[in-house]
Amino acid sequence: MKNPIPARLAALRAAMQLHGVAAVLVPSADPHLSEYLPEHWQARAWLSGFTGSAGTLIVSREHAGLWTDSRYFAQAEQQLAGSGVTLMKLRVPHVAEHQEWLQQHLHQGDVLAAAGDSLALTTQRQIERKLAETGAGLRTDLDLPGAIWPDRPALPQAPVVAHDPAYASISRADKFARLRKAMHKLGATHHLLSSLDDIAWLTNLRGSDVECNPVFLAHLLVQADSRATLFVNRAKLSDALVASLAADGIGIADYASITSTLHELGVADRLLLDSGRVVSSIAAAIAPAVHRIEAPNPSTAFKAIKNAAELAHIREVMRRDGAALVRGFRRLEQRLAAGMTLTELDVDTLLYEERSAQPGYVGESFATIAGYQANGALPHYRATPESHSALHARGLLLIDSGGQYLGGTTDITRVLALGETTSEQRRDATLVMKGMIALSRARFPKGASGPQLDALARAPLWASCMDYGHGTGHGVGYFLNVHEGPHSIRPPVVGGALVALEPGMISSIEPGLYKPGRHGIRHENLAVVVEAEQTEFGEFHAFETLTLCPFDRRALEPSLLNPEERAWLDDYHASVRAALSPLLEDADLEWLNRHCAPL
Repeated sequence: MKNPIPARLAALRAAMQLHGVAAVLVPSADPHLSEYLPEHWQARAWLSGFTGSAGTLIVSREHAGLWTDSRYFAQAEQQLAGSGVTLMKLRVPHVAEHQEWLQQHLHQGDVLAAAGDSLALTTQRQIERKLAETGAGLRTDLDLPGAIWPDRPALPQAPVVAHDPAYASISRADKFARLRKAMHKLGATHHLLSSLDDIAWLTNLRGSDVECNPVFLAHLLVQADSRATLFVNRAKLSDALVASLAADGIGIADYASITSTLHELGVADRLLLDSGRVVSSIAAAIAPAVHRIEAPNPSTAFKAIKNAAELAHIREVMRRDGAALVRGFRRLEQRLAAGMTLTELDVDTLLYEERSAQPGYVGESFATIAGYQANGALPHYRATPESHSALHARGLLLIDSGGQYLGGTTDITRVLALGETTSEQRRDATLVMKGMIALSRARFPKGASGPQLDALARAPLWASCMDYGHGTGHGVGYFLNVHEGPHSIRPPVVGGALVALEPGMISSIEPGLYKPGRHGIRHENLAVVVEAEQTEFGEFHAFETLTLCPFDRRALEPSLLNPEERAWLDDYHASVRAALSPLLEDADLEWLNRHCAPL
């Protein structure tokens, strides 16, 4: 089949010439700056052929480059082959970041075009500052990829529903009252939100406009009094839901009318917005006379801290999810032992069958990653019918999967030994496990942030002069996005915000190690920050592990674990066995007991 990408790039360059544009910037974004995008805004994938969730495409008259990070290098090399698009590796010596590349290659009078509905206001400002130094300019009113996309998918039309009140422990009215208190402190008369998870959390509504994320396309304008407007396709809401929203002072307006409403604000209005979570085209609609207050959305910090009722639901979800995984892993192991032909695709099928049988299950929280042997070295690998590997009774299988339940969101990675493993594989898996245990056992002073703790997970690998190229932990929503801020556990970044880890925040703990062409290791649990101890040196916090599923000890080299690490792993498996045993029976219970036995 002929690669369609060169023809699409040629059409884009023809449109560039017509409009006097020297280069086009195509980010991975939508009007809500979502991580995962509805198909309507997947222009970067359509133009380049690269389907990873993170990447930026730049097309000039002579060059087309796709910038992405180390998680996607191997995938991008494969998908960009023969496309005319060059892989530009982020954070690699002697490779310019995409904004620096633009600064180096655009000159006096050149024009860069970027669709304003996919460009964060902060990014627009950064690019404009860099281009000003060369005399080039930025246009955000030209969506050239959209202009040449003949069969562009329509906007999603999935229904919007209320989050089941049995699980939504904080009322919509209470959330808006708390938000308005924060607006008052900042002196805001209005607050604009475009981030979909913030809107879903505030309104206690859920949808399915974005694959694996229970959110819906909308903007929200909150006034300091008792009124608010939800800009959403009215056809997605039932009459009863509209009435329920109205009872809480929330009116409905057409999704596209957010810009005209913002333009009507006046000189007496003070608008709170997060410039990192509002796109250029929306910000441009704000009347010039309006006073802007630029600060993080207060709701982002609010929803990051789960309350006791939410954590109770999450703990129960972890039990159900863990039992489903035990059943799925046992069936996988049994089928391999029986000599059945299995592929990476069958892993996804087995886990879906078991999870979907659980109460409150809604869907996957992300596309399952099942990477056998060398495929496990691709951190965001995804098996497809066109490209996947058969499984054999040897080596390692990395499985990263998660579920969306009414009572919470899960994300877990396990590495299964399907048979004989090498000493190198077991050593690598154990070094990664040592890092996971170190961070899971950590105690840290109140106010400490993720970047201050990240090195704990890397130290065992660093001691062997090895490392991994992704962060160690991300926040997780409550029946919301599997990746949630504002906190994270990652290496420090110059100028990056240091968000304190507070009790109630959930984070993944997922160190890894990837050896291209050989194997990949990643161990992942979710954990919640809890109060640990008050001493003469102040208040200290710790992590409570939430995920409940055994690690495959056959993939480890126990002699590399010290007594404290062995005790942690044995204690963890004892808690897993106690939590999951009542949910399992017969062969599944036997499998659990065998895998939870002390080292």
